[in-house]
Amino acid sequence: QVQLVESGGGLVESGGSLRLSCAASGLTFSRYAMGWFRQAPGKEREFVGGISARTSATYYADSVKGRFTISRDNVKNTVNLQMNSLKPEDTADYYCAADLSRTGVPHRSERNYDYWGQGTQVTVSS
Repeated sequence: QVQLVESGGGLVESGGSLRLSCAASGLTFSRYAMGWFRQAPGKEREFVGGISARTSATYYADSVKGRFTISRDNVKNTVNLQMNSLKPEDTADYYCAADLSRTGVPHRSERNYDYWGQGTQVTVSS
């Protein structure tokens, strides 16, 4: 069956960096656009960024643009989220998700995603 497994979360001070990874199995990874979402306590889950299936073009929420970078490796079936200049408001559970987008471009709406990881917690202290 399909599995998405995130890793790399933890506690970091404001201004620090973390790198999240998501390992995918059970699907033809190169066919899927991949997205990263996050959910802070008491808030709805929101789109952080995504990477297209074929061109590896990346898309980001305005709140993380310039600080976060998404990359993928279609040989290792992994997608990474490099987070720099972290802020306390980045504290959330982070999820990777797979989107069999017909255009190959990742959707910003979570409703379009077919598979989800279990999440990894990121806490940024002030």
